[in-house]
Amino acid sequence: MWCIGGLLIYLAIKRDMEPTLLLPMGFGAILVNLPMSGAVTQIVDGAAEIGVIDLLFQSGIANELFPLLLFIGIGAMIDFGPLLSNPKLMLFGAAAQFGIFFTLSMASLFGFSLKDAASIAIIGAADGPTSIFVANFLKSNYIGAIIVAAYSYMALVPIVQPPIIRLLTTKNERRIRMPYANASVSKATRILFPIVVTIIAGVVAPRSVALIGFLMFGNLIRECGVLGSLSETAQKVLANLITLLLGLTVAARMQADAFLNVQTLMILGLGLFAFVFDTAGGVLFAKLLNLFSKQKVNPMIGAAGISAFPMSARVVHKMGLREDPQNFLLMHAAGANVSGQIASVIAGGILLNLLG
Repeated sequence: MWCIGGLLIYLAIKRDMEPTLLLPMGFGAILVNLPMSGAVTQIVDGAAEIGVIDLLFQSGIANELFPLLLFIGIGAMIDFGPLLSNPKLMLFGAAAQFGIFFTLSMASLFGFSLKDAASIAIIGAADGPTSIFVANFLKSNYIGAIIVAAYSYMALVPIVQPPIIRLLTTKNERRIRMPYANASVSKATRILFPIVVTIIAGVVAPRSVALIGFLMFGNLIRECGVLGSLSETAQKVLANLITLLLGLTVAARMQADAFLNVQTLMILGLGLFAFVFDTAGGVLFAKLLNLFSKQKVNPMIGAAGISAFPMSARVVHKMGLREDPQNFLLMHAAGANVSGQIASVIAGGILLNLLG
């Protein structure tokens, strides 16, 4: 576990892979695996001495507080303008959740309980807070491995997605240009959108209300125009602070006896499987739409339908520029990307409704 902690620290510092999370997570993994570590609960003379890491876990993750507060910060960062100017991009967010439900079946076949399988499957959304929320709500036995996998694959988006996209698309498809909608999005629409989405998601998947509600509340702070300082605080101070505490707290479930086992390796493999199939599902859905559409869609946009915002949108944009220096896909990819953020939360809520 010291080596694993060191690897996470290396990836954070040297490779700049999600440093705000992987650095505290790696340090925490070392912290909780020191002999008789006072950071975790120990039995001394027959009495339990509560460790600060376990206390943070009970206060911040066991009651879903940290993931929900983090969603306020994420919501404040998101600009739904590209999605609202081209609403059909919402379809790609839905299509890119295919891998979640496919992996649920696969994990069950590998012997995981249904609740553990659902917790593992949500890794495919590449949405750390949702993975934490679902795994904790369903009382998964593998929450540490699930969280490490979810955030690791978020960081690996620039490495994992391009080969999949290139495998499933031709050079001509990757060079398809998409015109931008001229319609501007009114302030009233931007304000109403998070409210309406919360209501609709609450009706469709009531268990998702906390997740989608906190995400959309953060966005409402951003768009209302009267809480500028709070919006900036949510985006920077709140999001960074909660991410820091989250990384340290997750280490409570990274003690060697619970983490170093065959199931952890299986979870990492199944999480990657879900991530790959979510990416592939979005690309293949875009190719399917092109069979019936006069205005062709660049299939790479479908890959941005996962929840890894804004990394996936940037990957698609860079791949488009590499094929054609005049092909600017960023706004289209961002629209699909933010729709994936919503879709992943709803998918998590659906799983909670079915299994909770």
